[in-house]
Amino acid sequence: MSRSLLLRLPGCWSLSVPRRGLSVSGGTSSMNVFDRAMKRRQRNWAAALRDGHKYEYLREEVGGRVADRVYDIARTFPVALDVGGGKSHVAEHLSKVSLRRTQIPTLCVQADEEFLPFKENTFDLVVSSLSLHWINDLPGALRQIQQVLKPDGVFIGAMVGGETLYELRCSLQLAETEREGGFSPHVSPFTAVTDLGNLLGRAGFNMLTVDVDDVQVLYPGIMDVMTDLQEMYGQEDESVPASFEILYMIGWKPHESQAKPAPRGSATVSLGDLSKIKQPTDEL
Repeated sequence: MSRSLLLRLPGCWSLSVPRRGLSVSGGTSSMNVFDRAMKRRQRNWAAALRDGHKYEYLREEVGGRVADRVYDIARTFPVALDVGGGKSHVAEHLSKVSLRRTQIPTLCVQADEEFLPFKENTFDLVVSSLSLHWINDLPGALRQIQQVLKPDGVFIGAMVGGETLYELRCSLQLAETEREGGFSPHVSPFTAVTDLGNLLGRAGFNMLTVDVDDVQVLYPGIMDVMTDLQEMYGQEDESVPASFEILYMIGWKPHESQAKPAPRGSATVSLGDLSKIKQPTDEL
């Protein structure tokens, strides 16, 4: 019986690896919003925390929801890749009820999500949970994911969306405007849900699915520097909410076996004719 293999790409915890014949940005340059070396140091620091597991609740929840979407697909995936796997928040859910109901052998490859060190047409499945929002060239990263998938392979991902931490952003902007007469961004830029489908389409995916989860976390207290956030959005129990918009995406690499839309103009019935259909009556 054939077996499944899961590769985990923890993220930018080590030096970037060179590209291997993959197109990154299609000949267009991209602005570097994030310092990847700094992100690497931040993630190494977070991974070394003794009580780091106390802060993994959101990643664990979203990782489980990504795994649920894998289970919704009625097929097996012999070779899978977890991009930005970190502490295996997706893989741990897949391992509980294995992709082939057996133990999944797992290999860990430390590399950079922006430069995938894999050949084209390698994986049956690629997943990614809460790591793509720190990518400088998101269109290029999606294009690389599409390239390493086998034809008819599927990408299932989750990333934070544009409405994430709106309480924090609004409070900081109003407070800084009041005190300084203007404001600077203090929260990372996020992708809007309205842009995600277009990005997936440009990367070469088809049969797209995009949906949104709104997750609100209530914190028991707040630091003095966040007083404005507490005053504007605090709850009756003095807890402080932080909202996270989670964007889920599914895209398939094209294959001749996939269903295709009918040619434009080939319809034999007009939607306008629906109003002419007689409604059933209760008369016998």
